[in-house]
Amino acid sequence: MTDRITLTSPHDGFLFEALHAEPQGRRRGGVVVIQEIFGLDQYVQADVARWSALGFETIAPSMFDRGQKGFTAEHDPDGLQAGVKLATGNGPDNAMSDIQACVDALKDKGPVFIVGYCYGGTMVWLAASRLKGLAAGSSYYGGQVAGMAGLPLSCPVIVHLGRQDGHIPADDVKAKVTAAHPEVPVYIYEASGHGFNNDGRPDSNLEDARLARKRTLDLFEANGAA
Repeated sequence: MTDRITLTSPHDGFLFEALHAEPQGRRRGGVVVIQEIFGLDQYVQADVARWSALGFETIAPSMFDRGQKGFTAEHDPDGLQAGVKLATGNGPDNAMSDIQACVDALKDKGPVFIVGYCYGGTMVWLAASRLKGLAAGSSYYGGQVAGMAGLPLSCPVIVHLGRQDGHIPADDVKAKVTAAHPEVPVYIYEASGHGFNNDGRPDSNLEDARLARKRTLDLFEANGAA
């Protein structure tokens, strides 16, 4: 069952909301789920439930609460524009501090992992470089990963990209990540476009989504998930 909790960002004391779900069955660790640009929508909620069902205590922070509490938007041009404005206004320091609060809420109970999509995919890469307490991260189609490829990483990371993604050139991202971090697997899914983890969306392919989820779970299991 998913509920809502309030967490405190460590660098400024800001109170923000997050989706939270206890693990079902044996606890295997914690997972921080970072949203797309569209907020804590139905797809994030489904992902929180999915990780909870696999035995992970899961937290998905509402990343834009400083700009608009509880923001969600449709996956359309207006929603994209609103989300980009909020993400830009929030900046990376606030984002990293909020994610650190989520990690801190989970770290005393076992290993903590992070997964993120679109905007969240970029935040996973940045968090793996800047934050403490992460055991591994899985980055999905992050638009700024290529530009951040040279950052040092403090935990294992994998990257997922869609071949049909009109926003992110998969081969270019893979080349830049591999040049900077040859140890990081970069997976390109031939049948999928942007947002393919969102089941039922036009760019999604269920088999690709399932494979990416399995690879993410395998990464977590290889790095401490009980």
